[in-house]
Amino acid sequence: MSWLEKFIPIMEWLPSYRKEWLRCDVVAGLTTAAVIIPQTMAYAAIAGLPLVVGLYTSLVMLVVYAALGTSRLLSVSTSSTIAILASGALPLVAPVGDAARLLSASSTLSLLVGAFLLLGGVLRLGAAANLISDPVRIGFKAGIGLSILLNQVPKLLGVHITHAGFFQDLVAIVRYLPETSLPTLTLALGMLGLMLGLKRVTPRLPAPLITVTVGIALSCMIGLDRLGISLVGRVDSGLPSFVLPDFFLVKQLWPAALGIALMSFVETAAAGRAFLPSGDLPPQANRELVATGLATLIASFFQSMPGGGGSSQTAINQQAGARSQLSGVVSAAVVVAALLFLAPLFGMLPNATLAVVVIVAGIGLISPTEFRAVHSIRTMEFHWALVAASAVMVLGTLKGLLVAVLVSILSLVIRANNHPIHVLGRKPGTNIFRPLSPEHLEDETYPGLLLLRPEGAIFFANAPRLGQKIRELVAQFKPQALVLDLSAVPDMEYTAVMMLVDGEEKARGDGTVMSLVALSPNVKEIIRRSSLWERMEGERIFLTLDQAVEWFERQLPEDAEPDAAREEMLHAGSYQRALTL
Repeated sequence: MSWLEKFIPIMEWLPSYRKEWLRCDVVAGLTTAAVIIPQTMAYAAIAGLPLVVGLYTSLVMLVVYAALGTSRLLSVSTSSTIAILASGALPLVAPVGDAARLLSASSTLSLLVGAFLLLGGVLRLGAAANLISDPVRIGFKAGIGLSILLNQVPKLLGVHITHAGFFQDLVAIVRYLPETSLPTLTLALGMLGLMLGLKRVTPRLPAPLITVTVGIALSCMIGLDRLGISLVGRVDSGLPSFVLPDFFLVKQLWPAALGIALMSFVETAAAGRAFLPSGDLPPQANRELVATGLATLIASFFQSMPGGGGSSQTAINQQAGARSQLSGVVSAAVVVAALLFLAPLFGMLPNATLAVVVIVAGIGLISPTEFRAVHSIRTMEFHWALVAASAVMVLGTLKGLLVAVLVSILSLVIRANNHPIHVLGRKPGTNIFRPLSPEHLEDETYPGLLLLRPEGAIFFANAPRLGQKIRELVAQFKPQALVLDLSAVPDMEYTAVMMLVDGEEKARGDGTVMSLVALSPNVKEIIRRSSLWERMEGERIFLTLDQAVEWFERQLPEDAEPDAAREEMLHAGSYQRALTL
């Protein structure tokens, strides 16, 4: 049983399921399904796929994740971000109008995304969710949201344009404004007002489902198509059939699949952490990769699109009182009922109404509040967020995702190369050493002694810059002894150690003795393996700054001139092997 519990989480939570949870899970599953059905249809439309593909995807994803997922509340189907990423990949391999080729390409893309997620779980790459920083993710999602809004504007106006890029589409929309269909625009504005009003006045009600229902009802009663308002058209009923992906498309689709897999996991992990029940452990990243990977991979054989966890539907699931993964099974059952009995009605849905549902979902991706929060804390990260948003609009979603990842990595490298190094003083009457600052002019310093505290891991990329900073400070203060407090250095890479070794001869010639203080076990072991340890014989390594200061004060002759004292320190027997910079 322990083996089954490890690889099949349902074997862990189902035997301990409480009877009193059943009503809560059923209510939550029904409520969440009311949001999932219209939203996943809208996401399929974003991807350029038949609406029913969104329902197929949510059906399989919900069932498989309920068995394999580690989050009790996470609702897994697909998302607007995944949909628009898919929309950038599928047209490259499927000609416009070839529905069979498009469905085959979508299944292949889902297979590849699932395989990448599963491989990531097997290789324990759960930390890959951190490849995109929060500010960059905020900017990327805002760019996605703006792209979604612009893509749906022609449907609100009742016009058709050929999509060629964000700014080209914007110019085309302005050009086609005189051809706007007033009945379509009137309906769109009414549906938009209805949906936004429902979200504001009655946020607990499923606004997307109500809006879709009203749109279908108006179409059936009034005959909106006779007014020139376009309808979705035929939506196939019945359950998905088994299909084989087109393996000849793997070579063309794998780069896009890798990007979608990364974004799918980032969104799934974020949603799982954001809606964590009180007292529960966070979802296990590697097991979540396996769960979403297998769900997406299995769904690929049933006419699906790539999937992942969704924040909006997970929020609904939580608010409705879900207690376990069983709520997802209930939602899947409702999707089955919709496929069997309601599919013909979905065909009567006006495209303008569907566009409104998509637009409201896209608006949720644009958060000025988050931009303001980033700007108020760090301006640099705010600029990274703007770069990520701009990249999506200028380069498209797939290239924009690549830029977002590169920007995150670049910002990490820049920060790693700019770790601060502090000149320390001692708070009077205490053993507290802190960075010198205008707020603490009373802090004590010691003539001839320079105390420095670098922060962060020291490795090949930042070691030269850190060494330069130390040399500049030594040239400025001209100390007889230099003490490096390494308490804030968790790791030191080979290149950094070699920098110290190479600097020892030059520093000795300059007459400055260096000591090391507060080495972490990892850093101490690294230095122990190097020639530095042999040269120092452990003599110039101290546990605390107090010990280093006391050593300096003991060794400095009281009646010696500074230069003579420095000479004596350098040539005294016990200091011949002292480590210097």
